[in-house]
Formats: sequence, C-alpha cells, structure tokens
Amino acid sequence: MAQKARISLVAALLTGGFCAVFAIFLNVVLPTMSVLFLLGSAGLSGFLGSLFAQTVLRNRK
Repeated sequence: MAQKARISLVAALLTGGFCAVFAIFLNVVLPTMSVLFLLGSAGLSGFLGSLFAQTVLRNRK
C-alpha cells in the first residue's frame, strides 16, 4: 500500500474514533439534544477529529 494511502487511512480511522468518543460523551452529558444541536455537534466533532488526526500524524514524522 502506498505511503499516502496509508496515511489517509490512518487519518480517517483516527477521525472516526475521535467522533465516536465525542458522540458518546455528548450522549452521556446531554442525553436530550435538539436536532440543530445534534447537527452542530456532528460538524464540530468532524472538525475537531480532523485536527486531532492531523496533529497525531504530524507528530509521528
């Protein structure tokens, strides 16, 4: 597997893992969410998950 493809796959897995943990956290802290809050938190989760994955992968080099 090419190096760039491997990095992209790891970044996607890290982002997905971060989003899953973030969703569980929000579900525990705020069990009743409105649809707008749910959409906003999903966007925020993806944004923060992407930053997390980039930071982890940048520090591995």
